[in-house]
Amino acid sequence: MTLKTLFKKQINNITVAAALVAVSSLASRFLGLLRDRILAGQFGAGRSLDIYYAAFRIPDLVFNIIVLGALSAGFIPIFTSVIKDFKCEFADHKSGQAKNSEAWSLVNNVLNILFLALLGLSIIGIIFAPALTRVIAPGFSLAAQARTAQLTRIMFLSPLFLGISGILGGILQSFKRFLIYSLAPIFYNLGIIIGALYFVQWWGLYGLAWGVVLGAILHMSIQLPTIRHLGFRYQFKFNWRDLNTRKIGRMMVPQTLSLGVLQINLVIVTIIASRLAHGSLTIFNLANNLQSFPIGIFGFSFAIAAFPVLAANAFNREQLIKTFSQTFRKILFFIIPATVLIIALRAQIIRVILGSGKFNWSDTVLTMNTLGFFALSLFAQATVPLIVRVFYARHDSTTPFYVSLVTVAVNTILAIILAPRLGVTGLALAFSVASILEFVMLWIWLSIIIGNLDLNRTLWAVIKLTISAIAGGAAAQIMKALIWPFINMSKFSGVFIQLVSAGFIGVVVYLAFCYLLKSEELLEFIASLNKRWPFRKVKVGDQGEARGL
Repeated sequence: MTLKTLFKKQINNITVAAALVAVSSLASRFLGLLRDRILAGQFGAGRSLDIYYAAFRIPDLVFNIIVLGALSAGFIPIFTSVIKDFKCEFADHKSGQAKNSEAWSLVNNVLNILFLALLGLSIIGIIFAPALTRVIAPGFSLAAQARTAQLTRIMFLSPLFLGISGILGGILQSFKRFLIYSLAPIFYNLGIIIGALYFVQWWGLYGLAWGVVLGAILHMSIQLPTIRHLGFRYQFKFNWRDLNTRKIGRMMVPQTLSLGVLQINLVIVTIIASRLAHGSLTIFNLANNLQSFPIGIFGFSFAIAAFPVLAANAFNREQLIKTFSQTFRKILFFIIPATVLIIALRAQIIRVILGSGKFNWSDTVLTMNTLGFFALSLFAQATVPLIVRVFYARHDSTTPFYVSLVTVAVNTILAIILAPRLGVTGLALAFSVASILEFVMLWIWLSIIIGNLDLNRTLWAVIKLTISAIAGGAAAQIMKALIWPFINMSKFSGVFIQLVSAGFIGVVVYLAFCYLLKSEELLEFIASLNKRWPFRKVKVGDQGEARGL
């Protein structure tokens, strides 16, 4: 199979699609960690990075509310139903361009409306950036607020490109072209890294903002060739009476409100962090990025891969529960041991990833404690994206909205109470408690409307995986102590060796206990690997099929 064919290949298996997205997400997350290491080493956990992260907040709010609201709640389910209603024809076998005027007309409608909305909001944001900065960073000095406003103005260019890219990604997901879709975040992080390494030398802190813009452009550009191959041709036209466009608009309203509430929650966190010690906002974001690593690789990868299948079987109760249960347990198979190992090895993780340059030991301790509180809710944060997509697949975006209202209210109240007492670690603890509450409420409500979500099977899986993870965590702790006398912990190499060796032993022991306890998830994972192992033996009777005969 050529690389060109691989890029265009449709992927129908959820596990394979999730693995592909996970591998690309892993590469993207590693680049994200490299980005954070460069930023932490260059600037440390101080006011400069506080300004950078604060400047991110409003442009990111605009993107998440407008683009993700339309994409996750409305566009993919509706677009999937449109392309499912026709048998995809091809202009010829070489070009493979799908012919369907209704589908591409819908894309043009959504793209044009979305772009105009983002353009208007970006212009408003650029004009009123100083006033917005005073709202989200009241604890900053006047000079810091002025600098934040300038960075915000530059970053308001990024939602325009990310908005287009978000719709293109929705098309690729609907057609199950997960490879190109999963590469886009890698190029986004590459743009930011280029900004941190090179643009900063020319423009100082403003170079970081231009790196974000470059990343957004790359995020969009990588998807364009495959979108064109599928048959899309851009047209600047509007059809305000299009029923599918209106349906997306109706569906996105509750999700937009839900995302708006969540983004307001992040704004509140920014406001509170700006009044804490210098570097608090930076510590919060760095720890949040670290804990997002397993969530992005396992939680979102499986949720993204399962969404088209959930949407196609949204009202087939038996198949919906089966798909949901299998995907949910697969996420837990990875996220439970990740939680235990992150808690056990968080000091080593932080020193290896962030411990360079101006990022000192006191920064490490704060980030370590913050990461520990974040890790408590990893299971909830990793599975909520899947649960929410079940609601979206059933064209219900109001329930997640109401749940998010309660979640954000609890998070805000706890943050206001805990931050003055615990500092930035209080913000992480409040976040975790609210995330667990969100998971519980969504699970209960989904059980009410669908019925038993294969609960007994899930509980047995949780028990086996938890026992195995605890054993793996204990083994990692023992390995840390055993190797400590033989390495120099004051050097990067010593910390790295301790982290890798303890983490490796922890994973091996976890898998061994899963095998002893006959974990269904491990056996399915092994079977999936064996089935797709490129060098596995082919039976004589299967050779004709293997050759495509």
